[in-house]
Amino acid sequence: MDPLEIMSNVERAFPYFQPVFSADEHTIMGYEILGRYEGENGVISLGPFFLDEEIPDEFRLEVDNYILSKALEMSLDHNITAWFFINRDANLLMMDEGESLLELLLRFCEKGLKMNQVVLEISEKHFKGDFEQLFHLIQYYKTYGIKIAIDNIGGDSDQWERLAKVSPDILKVDLQHLRIEAGNTTFHNILYSLSMLARKIGSTLLFENIEVDYQLHFAWKNGGRYYQGFYLHKPSRDFLGRDILKEKLKTKCRNYIEHEKRHLKAVYTLTQQLQREINEQINDLRKHSDSLDSLLISLAKNVEEKFFRLYICDENGFQLTDNLVRKKYQWEVFPDFKGKNWSWRPYFLENIIRMQNKNSGLLSDSYSDIETGETIRTFSYPMGGNQYLFMDLSYEFLYEQDGILY
Repeated sequence: MDPLEIMSNVERAFPYFQPVFSADEHTIMGYEILGRYEGENGVISLGPFFLDEEIPDEFRLEVDNYILSKALEMSLDHNITAWFFINRDANLLMMDEGESLLELLLRFCEKGLKMNQVVLEISEKHFKGDFEQLFHLIQYYKTYGIKIAIDNIGGDSDQWERLAKVSPDILKVDLQHLRIEAGNTTFHNILYSLSMLARKIGSTLLFENIEVDYQLHFAWKNGGRYYQGFYLHKPSRDFLGRDILKEKLKTKCRNYIEHEKRHLKAVYTLTQQLQREINEQINDLRKHSDSLDSLLISLAKNVEEKFFRLYICDENGFQLTDNLVRKKYQWEVFPDFKGKNWSWRPYFLENIIRMQNKNSGLLSDSYSDIETGETIRTFSYPMGGNQYLFMDLSYEFLYEQDGILY
C-alpha cells in the first residue's frame, strides 16, 4: 500500500460501518467506523495503513480524521442515533494531545451529533508515551460525555492496573484466539477473570471477532453485553436496519438459556446425588472408625470411581487429616498436608458459611487443579462437629457426566 498514493487521493478514502449488537435488546446499538480505500483493484482496507508506524503520524491522522468526518456526515444525513466507535491509537492521539479529534467532534455537535453517541476506542497496550498524560486526556474527554473503550485486552497485569485506574465504559475482548484455544482452560480462566474485573470497575464487556456460533455462546455466557463479528454481520458501506438480527438473536438467546438451564439442572442433580451418597457413607462409617484418618480411608474405598483426592478441614480451613490421593487406581497417604490452612483460597470461608446455613454439601464450579492441571470440581460436605469433608471429583468422572464438566 503506497501511502503517497493514498495521501494524493484522499478523496477515495471512505468509511465502512461494522455493527455492534446488544445482548439485552438484540438490536444494533452502535457502529465501529472502519477505513476503506477505492484502489485500482477494488476496495481495500486501510487497516495496514493506520498500523504502519513507518508512515508519518501526520499522514495517518489526516486520513483518520477525513474518514471520521465522512462517517459523521453520513450519520447526520440518515439521522442515525446509534453509538459510534472511533478507533484511535494512543500514540497518534497524544501527538496533538487529542485536540484535532475533539475539535472535529465539537464541530459536528453543532450540526446535531451528541457527545454521548461517541465511544473513543483506544488501543494503549503499545503506548510509548507518558501514561499519566494519557489518563488526564481520557478523563478530560469524559467530561464531554464521551465514552471510553479499551481495545486489545490481554492478561498483562500492568495493563489491568491501568484499566482499573481509567475505569473505561467498555472493555473490548477479542475472541479470535478462542477458535485456537478452545480447549485451553488457562485462556478461559483469563477471560473469566477479565469479566470479574469489568464488574468490579463498572465496565461493560464487548466481545469482538465473533465468527462462529460457539463464540457468540461464549460471549453470552461470560457476561458480554455487546457483540461484534462476521458471524453477526460484516462491515458495510451503508447503515443497516436496527432490528436486522433481532429475531435471530432472540432465538439464539433462547437456545443458550435452555442449554444453561440443562447444565444447572445437571449440576443440581449431581449435587443432590452426592449429598445422599456421602451422607449414607459417613453415618455408617462413623460407627466403625476410631479417627478421622481411618474414616477417610474407609470412605475412599467406596467412592474411588468418582473422586481422586479427599481431606477434612475445620471451619477455619485448618486441615484435620492427611491428604488421600488416588494414583493409578491406588490410594496414597500424604501426611504433610495435615495442619495446613486453606482459608486463603477464594470462596473458602464463604462456602463454609453457606454449608453451615444450608446444612448440606456444595459442588464447586469447574476449575484447573494446581497439582494435576486438569479441570475438576470439588464437592464439600459438612460432617458436623466443625468438620468439613472436601472431595475432588476426577476429570474422567466429570467427562462422563452430561453437562457437568464446564
